[in-house]
Amino acid sequence: MADLLLVRHGETQWSRSGQHTSFTDLPLTDHGEEQAKSLAPLLSGRTYSLALASPLARALRTAELAGVTGVVPDPDLHEWDYGGYEGITTREIYRTRPHWDLWTDGVAPGPEGHPGESPAEVGARADRVLARVDDALAEDAGDVVLVAHAHFLRVLTARRLGLPPAEGRLFQLATGTVSRLSTEHGRPVIAEWNRQP
Repeated sequence: MADLLLVRHGETQWSRSGQHTSFTDLPLTDHGEEQAKSLAPLLSGRTYSLALASPLARALRTAELAGVTGVVPDPDLHEWDYGGYEGITTREIYRTRPHWDLWTDGVAPGPEGHPGESPAEVGARADRVLARVDDALAEDAGDVVLVAHAHFLRVLTARRLGLPPAEGRLFQLATGTVSRLSTEHGRPVIAEWNRQP
């Protein structure tokens, strides 16, 4: 059976500094562009039945530089809406909420149009993406590749493995990496994780 490949976009200024970045559409840094280019050998030589990316520039540019063609932007692949924590580091959040945990506490409401999301809401988006993935994989016409963001892909991985969305906390994901979800004896498994060239 074909595989599901997860690509986290290359580095941005805020991913480097640890600032939460969801709806702020930052470009890749020079290092992020190099990371994206370096992924091409890991992704080439495969046939893709479906290639989806977050509509944000950092994901689309990563797909382009990594040589993924035929990419369709999908708003369900958008990063977790961090609401009022957009642009803020975890350390800064701890100043007012010392025991805060994104995976259990969610985020503070943000500006208009960005109320923030709970783990369950992100999980619902991941489930919609996985339904599309399953349809494409059932056609047995090739692998599926998703180019997106760390927290979203972590939730999607949890859901693929049959875990609650908050269990995405178990899967650390670096910038500019490829991970591969496959099957073993008919069950979803992690075949490779956080691979860099």
